[in-house]
Amino acid sequence: MGQATKYYKHPSPFQFYKGGSLPSLTLAWESWGCLDEQKSNAIILFSGLSASAHAASSDEDSSPGWWEEMIGPGRPLDTDRFFVLCVNSLGSCLGSTGPDSTAPSTKAPWRLDFPELSIDDIARATELVVSHLGIQHPHAVIGPSMGGMSALAWLKSFPKRTQKIALISTACASLPFALAIRSLQREAIVTDRNFNDGRYDDDHWPEIGMRLARKLGMITYRSAQEWDQRFGRRPQDYFPHQPFGMQFEVESYLETHARKFVGQFDPCAYLYLSRAMDTFNACDCDDGLIALFDRSFTGHALVLGVDTDILFPAHQQQALAGALEASGSEVSFEILKSTKGHDAFLVDSELMSGPIRSWLQ
Repeated sequence: MGQATKYYKHPSPFQFYKGGSLPSLTLAWESWGCLDEQKSNAIILFSGLSASAHAASSDEDSSPGWWEEMIGPGRPLDTDRFFVLCVNSLGSCLGSTGPDSTAPSTKAPWRLDFPELSIDDIARATELVVSHLGIQHPHAVIGPSMGGMSALAWLKSFPKRTQKIALISTACASLPFALAIRSLQREAIVTDRNFNDGRYDDDHWPEIGMRLARKLGMITYRSAQEWDQRFGRRPQDYFPHQPFGMQFEVESYLETHARKFVGQFDPCAYLYLSRAMDTFNACDCDDGLIALFDRSFTGHALVLGVDTDILFPAHQQQALAGALEASGSEVSFEILKSTKGHDAFLVDSELMSGPIRSWLQ
């Protein structure tokens, strides 16, 4: 079996949006389907905060990807028609250069010496792979969650390059509620005694901070309705009972998933990507959303939200759709009904499939 993940090594310095640079960088990417002769059938897929480039299985890697039900022959992102490209975000720890990567000057991980990361840097780094593959005008650009912010940043930096964009469960900037949650997540990590100003190692990992950060995130990724329907007040019997410890099934569910996450994601990468989401504002170069889209996009946009999403509420997608329409684009806009909250784009594939399939056809 071959290796599905490929690596683009950019040998030149990369300048960051807010200052600082890297002498070089590596970007992990995967693809599905074949580029046509004109290289006009490419779909760029931007991912969420903790996702890798492995969005779907392939002959080289049969393990399910994070958007498995959406990519493949006959699926909404039909690989019989399209070449689907997903690049692991700059700043991540899942193959691309990030704070856990080795700094050439010190031969130690960058950690807190990594330059300040922005969503704009993620978009511009992704474009390095797009250009490397010779793709000038992607057929479509798709971004769910943080990926939607990256898609907007890509439009901002590379205007009029595509005539199709899908913005899913995302917004032009984070609301105070999302800022507050991510602030608490970062505080949990940096106040863990093992964080040690970023000088942790495998034997002294900020496990408690990462577990708490993940639990906070998971609470906001779903909806209160789902927690109620799925768990109710059922007692848990998975973990040993301790004074003031876990009593309910919902608690053991959060703990189980938090423990899985601890060893899968680097704490500093989480901090950097989280802060990048907070500071992003798609309109920082334009006088509002309409001006942004006037300058950067004319075509057919798909904007999807979920009625129970508390991280990126439906009115934020409504604002995106309204601005796109006011700037002259054709817009397919829908707020989907699901108890899955923000995570609906990941786990409620049947609900997402119809609008995306129709938009691409």
